[in-house]
Amino acid sequence: MSSTTLSPENQALLERFSDGKVLGLARAITVVENERAGFQELLHTVMARGPQAKRVGFTGPPGAGKSSLVAAVATEYRKLEEYLGVVAVDPTSPYSGGALLGDRIRMNDISTDPGIFIRSMATRGSLGGLATTTKEVVDLMDAFGFDRVLVETVGVGQTELEVTAAADTVVVVLVPESGDAIQAMKAGLMEIADIFVVNKADRPGAPRLVKELRQALHLRAGSALRDIPAHHGVDLGRVMKEERTTSAPPTEAEGWSVPVLTTNALTNEGVEELVDTISEHRAWLEQSGELEQRRRSRAASRSRDVVDREMRRVAWSSDEVRGLLARGVDQIASGGGTPYSAADAILGSLLR
Repeated sequence: MSSTTLSPENQALLERFSDGKVLGLARAITVVENERAGFQELLHTVMARGPQAKRVGFTGPPGAGKSSLVAAVATEYRKLEEYLGVVAVDPTSPYSGGALLGDRIRMNDISTDPGIFIRSMATRGSLGGLATTTKEVVDLMDAFGFDRVLVETVGVGQTELEVTAAADTVVVVLVPESGDAIQAMKAGLMEIADIFVVNKADRPGAPRLVKELRQALHLRAGSALRDIPAHHGVDLGRVMKEERTTSAPPTEAEGWSVPVLTTNALTNEGVEELVDTISEHRAWLEQSGELEQRRRSRAASRSRDVVDREMRRVAWSSDEVRGLLARGVDQIASGGGTPYSAADAILGSLLR
């Protein structure tokens, strides 16, 4: 890859990109999104200096107000004169293949700010809360020179947690209607959250959700039963009541206490505190060495992704492999084979 030269077209695009021209960034993103010829060489070239921008991911269930919260947070960062990139992912229709890109509509108030670049992306059927090329687009924004990149995922379910592979700090946004803290634990959000935010905090049930989240975090940290004798007769009701009455975040073994904040993005309530907390988490990442570990983990994950994608491309662009697949399907149809025997033949051909 390092010895591969860029095509004249991509070389001209790289020059516009390197000169800080927004149109150059937009065109580069289009090249990467559509996986046009030479997109990997372009990415290799622009990513050579390594990650520089602060990356913050916002995830949570549909209807949590993520877009409004991202817009409010972006406005706060602009007050600090930060240059921002925003990536917003919207779901693709399984029927038409189109996407409304409503995040762009909800971010209308900040879309005209020259210090903010917004890119809306459709999932195009990709699972994980992000589009297939979201991580590459974030890399491009990082290389372009933004101080901070904000990534908003599509409304996530129980397994769509890929934002951890794109962001340094993950903000999980919930609303009272999204269910209790047990549902958040079930969805795996407890494992990925660096900061919990209960948005639309003026709605009924918000204080209860905050308490349940803090209780669940204490339980995960092992603090709830730490001082209770391990024998029959323990009054668990008393223990749980004590947990519910505390508002302090748990003390994590790794040194970061996951906070539970409340916001109302429409009135800007709590947004400044959220921005301050994101800064505190960034400072902890840098001081503890966790930032370097997360970047190394992200690099390993991205390398595996590239290998997987290239292996698929090499496999299914091969006439021999396509022939083996056709013969394997014939054998399966006649009862003389299985998908495993067909795959074994294909893998044998590739590994030769």
